[in-house]
Amino acid sequence: MADAQITKSLFFEQTGLDEGRTQALVGDALAGADDGELYLEYCQSESFAFDDGRLKNASFDTSQGFGLRSVSGELTGYAHASELSEDALKRAADTVKAVRSGHGGTVGQGPIGTNRSLYTPDNPLEAVDVATKVKLLADIDAYARKKDPRVCQVSASINGSWDVVEIIRADGQRARDIRPLVRLNVQVVVADGDKMESGHSGRGGRTSYEQFITPEQWQGQVDEALRQALVNLDAVPAPAGEMTVVLGPGWPGILLHEAIGHGLEGDFNRKKTSAFAGLLGERVAAPGVTVVDDGTLQDRRGSLTIDDEGTPSQCTTLIEDGILKGYMQDRMNARLMGMKATGNGRRESFAHQPMPRMTNTYMLNGDRDPQEILQSVDKGVYAVNFGGGQVDITSGKFVFSCTEAYMVENGKVTAPLKGATLIGMGPDVLTKVTAVGNDMKLDDGIGTCGKAGQGVPVGVGQPTLRVDGITVGGTAA
Repeated sequence: MADAQITKSLFFEQTGLDEGRTQALVGDALAGADDGELYLEYCQSESFAFDDGRLKNASFDTSQGFGLRSVSGELTGYAHASELSEDALKRAADTVKAVRSGHGGTVGQGPIGTNRSLYTPDNPLEAVDVATKVKLLADIDAYARKKDPRVCQVSASINGSWDVVEIIRADGQRARDIRPLVRLNVQVVVADGDKMESGHSGRGGRTSYEQFITPEQWQGQVDEALRQALVNLDAVPAPAGEMTVVLGPGWPGILLHEAIGHGLEGDFNRKKTSAFAGLLGERVAAPGVTVVDDGTLQDRRGSLTIDDEGTPSQCTTLIEDGILKGYMQDRMNARLMGMKATGNGRRESFAHQPMPRMTNTYMLNGDRDPQEILQSVDKGVYAVNFGGGQVDITSGKFVFSCTEAYMVENGKVTAPLKGATLIGMGPDVLTKVTAVGNDMKLDDGIGTCGKAGQGVPVGVGQPTLRVDGITVGGTAA
């Protein structure tokens, strides 16, 4: 079924809403405003979790609703409801009219329309039956325990959602999108005497379950989680102090996302609360460092055919050869800054207002061989995987914990480390990059970004990087 037919049946035929009257209500609610839209959403989601040898949780949820937004200058009126009815829309329209007084306004910049299709519209929840999903989790548990007698706990989960959205503007413009999203997670805990360590592997994307639940795929995830856990069993306390750090490819791009990416979102720069505010055209990173935000990658977790305001996604160059070139923009901040919307207006659901958010943010390849980069380090830390972190957008200060890291001594990777944290300044860290590898890799499709209480799926990536002079917080005596 074509996406237009699916969306119409969900938002009009099944709800009793009349398309003509709905369009008239939107036009009346937004008359005289600078911008705004009606955002309709229908979402199915499910989750299955297996722990301690048994199914611990199984859930299925269907939600639907709308959000009506009117924007005048910097003021926003927003009303939302889980009831898709004309009466609910009328009440919402009365609410959002409150901010339009005194504003003639202009239409927000940025087109509305459908980009090329980046993922299948098929519902992944219907592709594999419940019994198969539960058996998959049980097979993961049995396989992990059979692999090594030190495995004492296995946790596995599979999650999926199918999200249908439609955006309606006062002038009759409409945009639709159908967004699948799946993820498979595996965590393994091993014990050796009184010492216990864990490892984790996750994979996902905007596709169906099939490519993640074949034996060669899920067994590879279990093997990776077990490998990490066994490495950590042999880890020694990390040293502390300022030293050279080599960041591995792929998921370590989460540091780039947090320490750099948020500071390049339009709202923080318009309000001048970002450490990057006012620096367009200036050098903010070492030569050879190019960073983009690309929402157009096929099937990727952070990709969007259109953003949540109806703007087609695009590849936005943020930093080019070390020079700050642009910000990620939604419609409102783009209009107020005299710039173009970049397809980065995102919201968690119909109950949330859109704001500038990342999609897939990554650093492009350099020209150095990764092994040569490691061999160039006399003494330092090789950080391969990260856990949690904290970032102050205004100052750019960050702290990240490493879940897998190693000592580098005389150009060789040696002992695994535990308790290593990386401490630094976002605007400063990219100026200390002295080598960029040629092995750029995207993460495995597990990222979720939090901002202002909203969570959205994102992607990260980078090649191997050498950064000179990062403070490492360690636990060595």
